This record gives sequence, C-alpha cells and structure tokens, in this order.
Amino acid sequence: MTKAAEKVRSLLDQAGVGYTTERHRPAYTAQEVAAVEHVPGRMFAKAVVLMADGSPLMAVTTANRRIDLDAVKTATGASSVRLATESEFAPLCPDCERGAEPPFGNVYGMPVWLDEAFDAEEMVFNAGNHVETIRMKTADYLRLVQPKRAKLS
Repeated sequence: MTKAAEKVRSLLDQAGVGYTTERHRPAYTAQEVAAVEHVPGRMFAKAVVLMADGSPLMAVTTANRRIDLDAVKTATGASSVRLATESEFAPLCPDCERGAEPPFGNVYGMPVWLDEAFDAEEMVFNAGNHVETIRMKTADYLRLVQPKRAKLS
C-alpha cells in the first residue's frame, strides 16, 4: 500500500466511512482500471490535475468522459485552464504514482471540482498507485471532500 492509499484510508477511517479496497493487475488508464475492476466507467472517478490561472485544481469525472478545458474555464471563472505538467503536479502529490492520484485534492491542498456527470451511487478510484483501488459511497465522498459541482466534461 502506498502512502497515498494510507492517507486516504486514514481519512476515511477517522470519518467512520465504510469502504473496500481491491488489488488488481497493473492498469494505467481510468477505463483500463474500471475494466480490470469490473465496474462501469461511469462509476470510476478519474482525477485530473489542472492549472487554472496558474493555480492547481483537481477535476474529477468518470472514466468514460474527458475533461473539457473550456467547461472548466467557464465553471471556475478562470481566464486560462490547462493540464498540469508532471513537474507541476508531481510535487503536489509526492506519495502517488503518476496518473494514479486519488480524487482527494483537498488532502493535497487543491480545490476539487466534481463533474455533474458523475452520478453513480458508489465510486471506485485509484488509491495512489496502479494496482489498488478504493470503493466507497459517493455521498460519503461528497460529505468529506465537499467538491464544487459543475459541468466539466
């Protein structure tokens, strides 16, 4: 288990939130992880680190959707939005394998925006690595993270 997974599990344990963890063969894209975990893409929470007017934010959508940078611009009111480079987001999430960040940007000092298209009752997401996922109720995630909701994809 990575430090990121430990960090998220600790947060969930302290909040008394129920969750399960699963280990799987290495998978690197959100759709691939969803397939390996046998969950629909609409249930997998994909976290994407963006730079909005030079500040990082985490946008979360489903595995089967793509973040629309113009939609994020509109939602946030930023004048410029782009994908963060690895050199920008790696220091923000030093305990995560690249591309496997959990959708808890608040733990990493980033505001979190959740795509309104995410409407599954439960969510599955990377636990900071490419071989472990966490499954929990979306309502618990909303309560703990308090993401802003908007059309992002």
